Amino acid sequence: MRQLIVSAFVSVDGVMEAPGGEPGYRNSGWTVSSVEMDEAAYELKGSEQEEAGALLLGRRSYEAFAPVWPHMAEFAGINAKPRYVVSTTLAQEDPRWPATLLRSLDEVAELKETEGGPLLVQGSATLGRALADAGLVDRYHLLVFPVLLGAGKRLFSDTDQDLTRLRLVDHRVYANGVQKQVFDVVR
Repeated sequence: MRQLIVSAFVSVDGVMEAPGGEPGYRNSGWTVSSVEMDEAAYELKGSEQEEAGALLLGRRSYEAFAPVWPHMAEFAGINAKPRYVVSTTLAQEDPRWPATLLRSLDEVAELKETEGGPLLVQGSATLGRALADAGLVDRYHLLVFPVLLGAGKRLFSDTDQDLTRLRLVDHRVYANGVQKQVFDVVR
């Protein structure tokens, strides 16, 4: 069975929206504007590319990444992996960055039952919340930035649900105040 990992840049108050500078969000670009650069804080992203068996995305993240990521050297590892997009509305894959379309969380659950390395979710706030609500997330890779953003898309759902226990399996604080927090979901 494959492990499903949700990876996110997140503020202390749980916002993950527009970390890299996407238009239309008041605090867009907060990961680069809020702290000094510390390469060590991004080592987690490199290890994710090596360890992941495939990338799992929601439609909006896929549409944002498809024109850009195939041409970025820092994503060479992830570009070489299979990609899956969970969407009920996407008509077809983007030929610039081919992916397999999954139409439901049941199909994600079936994919988890196959052989291969972990399924890595990048961005994809809506998908991440839906996967967590469905009990499909096995691990969280969080880079927590020392900022409060207030409004924005949240990493975690506000759905009333049973308690989910997490076990901290890796943690580090970097010189710029960013914290790496790796949690396993306790079943």
